[in-house]
Amino acid sequence: MAADKPDDPDGAHAATAPAALLLAEIERLKAELIKAEWQIAELEARADIDPLLDILNRRGFDRELKRALAYVKRYATPAVLVFIDLDDFKIVNDRHGHAAGDALLKAVVAGLKSHVRASDTVARLGGDEFAVLMWNLETAQASAKALELEIIVAGTAVMYGPARLTVGASAGYVPLDGDANPAAILEAADQAMYARKKAKRG
Repeated sequence: MAADKPDDPDGAHAATAPAALLLAEIERLKAELIKAEWQIAELEARADIDPLLDILNRRGFDRELKRALAYVKRYATPAVLVFIDLDDFKIVNDRHGHAAGDALLKAVVAGLKSHVRASDTVARLGGDEFAVLMWNLETAQASAKALELEIIVAGTAVMYGPARLTVGASAGYVPLDGDANPAAILEAADQAMYARKKAKRG
């Protein structure tokens, strides 16, 4: 008859320890993966945001415009794109420096955002060019709204040292056509803005 094997608690512990360590390492790697995925998602979201003004940049706006056109085509919801260019903003930068210009831009954006609805979108397309996507706005109302936004910008003032900084604006608009491509809509709004700028000068 074979002798009974003696108990070996140390051996059992030695076999269990590597498994426990492996499980702990797997959990650690899972946590790191979740953290990395969250950081990537955050970076991707920030890539669509203007770092100075905390609104959509050109990349983010292009994506939003595509979505808007698809929505308009599907649901026939009236919407307009307002293209805004700041008049003589370069003079502010040249005379007072870019920090002063940045302060004025922040004030302008705050003014624009306070006079559109939460469902509307304000974006920075370039240095002193902005776009506003406005929903449930008929073409007949768009002219008055574009003029209102011009007045809002012109009434914005920032004290920078002893200087009181202001800037004008020219706003052009086009209704969103769900059958048009985003580049064509943006180009039409840009041309409408330049027509408005020319009319003001003339």
